[in-house]
Parts: sequence; C-alpha cells; structure tokens
Amino acid sequence: MKHTDTPAPTPTLASAPAPQPRLLPWLLRLHRPGLAVWAGLVAVLALALLAMWGPLGAAAADGWRQYRACGDSGPCGYDQDAIIRYRDVYTYTTFAVIGLPFLVAAWAGAALVGRELESGTAHLAWTTGLSPTRWLAAKLAAPAALIAACTGLLVLLHHLAWSANRHRIDTSKSWADSPTLHANGPTTVALALAGLAAGVLAGLLWRRTLPALVAGPGFTVVLRFAADLSMPHLWPSVTRVTGLDTGYVMEGVEVDSGLVTADGAHIADPGCGPSFVDGCAEVYGKLDATGFYREFHPESHYWPLQLTTSALLLAVAAGLVVTAFALLRRSTATTHTPARTPARIPTRTEAPAREEAAV
Repeated sequence: MKHTDTPAPTPTLASAPAPQPRLLPWLLRLHRPGLAVWAGLVAVLALALLAMWGPLGAAAADGWRQYRACGDSGPCGYDQDAIIRYRDVYTYTTFAVIGLPFLVAAWAGAALVGRELESGTAHLAWTTGLSPTRWLAAKLAAPAALIAACTGLLVLLHHLAWSANRHRIDTSKSWADSPTLHANGPTTVALALAGLAAGVLAGLLWRRTLPALVAGPGFTVVLRFAADLSMPHLWPSVTRVTGLDTGYVMEGVEVDSGLVTADGAHIADPGCGPSFVDGCAEVYGKLDATGFYREFHPESHYWPLQLTTSALLLAVAAGLVVTAFALLRRSTATTHTPARTPARIPTRTEAPAREEAAV
C-alpha cells in the first residue's frame, strides 16, 4: 500500500493595501499658504484690538477729558488726533472681525474643496485608501477647530476693548449697534462655522474654484441677513409706551413701534412726529391715538439674543454639513471603490491525504 500526499497549493500573495495618509500633516502641507494668511490676519487684528484695549483707548479717553474740560470757554487744545485714531481703528477692526465668516466661506469653497475637486487632488487622495467620507470629515474638523478658536479669541478681545472704553469715550458705539453687537459676541463665531459649512457645500455642488468662491460667501450673506431678521424675535421683548409729546424711547434693539389708541390697540405710525409739531395733534386726534409704543430688547437681553441666534446658526451649519456628506456620498457611490481586504494566505494544506490501495 502506497501513501501519496496531495501537493499544497501555491499561496497567492495579495498586494498590501496602500498606506493611508496622516490627515493633519497632509492638510497642513496642502493648505499652507491659506494657513499663513489666516495666521497673519488674526495676529494683526489681535494686536490692533489689544492696542484699543490699552494705549489707543487711554489716549482717546484723555482727549475726550480735555475736550469736556474746555466747556463753553471758547477754543482750547485737546488731542483730536488720538480721538480720530481710536475711532478709525475701531471701525476697521470691527468690520474686519464681522467680515471673517465671509472670508472663511470663500476659502472653504474655492481652496478647501472646489480646487481639489477641479484639479483631481481629491480623487488622488481617495485612491490611497482614504474614503471620501473620511476626506470630507478631515476637511471640516481641523479647519472648524482652528476657525472657532481664532474667531473666539478676536471676539473676546473686541468685547474687552469695547467694554473698557464705552464709558470713557463719548463716541463709543452702543451695544445694540449691529456691527458692534456681532463683533462682541459668539454670533460671529457661529456664523464663521456656518460659513465654513456653506463654502464646503458650494465646493461640492459646483466642483470648480471660481463658482464656489462666489457661492460660498453668497450663502453666508443670506445666513447673516436671516440671522439679523430673526434675532429680535428669538427672545420675548419689552414694550414701553410714551406720550405723544415725547416721542419714542430710543434704546436697545427695536422689534416694533407705532401708535397706541384709546382702546389699547397698536396701529401704524403715520410718521408725523411729536404732537407739538404743527398739524400732528390733529392727525393723532383723528386716529384716536394716545401715545407711542416701542417694543425693544434692553441691554439685559444681550446674552439671550446672542445665545439664541448662535444656536440657530449652529443648527443651520449642522444641516449644511449633513447635506454636504449626503451629496458627497451620492456623487461618489459609483466612482469610488473601497480598498479590498487582503486575501488570507494559507499556511498549510487543508486537503486531507488520500490513501490509494496498491494492487
């Protein structure tokens, strides 16, 4: 009787999967110019705000003290240049801070996503084992953390500079002034994150640099406009009624205003003015008006307005992110094939030996 063994099959070695790139160093290399510009801009604005908080604000306050000491005694000397310098720096930095979300949206649409899809860099990354979903997650997570930290720092410095000088400088902006309101609070941070999401979505929709460069900030402008319209209605307002001879109470964020009739109804204001203006008393008599009313938010509503508006913007940003992932998954479902799992290499033959009977 002869024993014969079935020869072991030759194992076929599967090709090893391509190593996946390390996401953070890859992003830093890919977007180094944009990161350098952003760091420079944040540094300049931070230095300007620190100067407003310190020497620029102190010099302007001294100038206003000198001006008030002049009284009505006639011409006298005061540091007008310091007052003008502070006003100009405040104006430029305030508009620069509230303009950051639109810059973020333009960069996200054009450089972060649109250019990579147009040039094929994104598809090249997907061939290295980096899935489209993971690619987009990296594109959103790291910039979001950096943008939130930097804009949060600038908003904090702006609020500190404004608070330190609001009672020392006669021309300081009111807390309810729209640019100051947004530059002082977290609505700018929330809008910057929404701008990032809007820019990414624009890049995925158009897949080209120039259209995404325009569409990203365009989406963000719409969000800012909608937030400004919604803010006064996100928290209960207060109502103050004044006499026809005094006019409106001009403070806070206005919600609504008009005339109050004898039966307590609120009607539209014809725009005549206080009752002592010629002809206005007759107009109000015909309308049976007894006073002016104004619904507004006082300064005590500052944080409720900021937090509710920021929550609304963050909810919109989350919706844009979900839409972006759904769009990417749909557009790459038929073009991206995930890397195959390496085949198992047998180490020993699994076929049993067979005995053959010898004649």
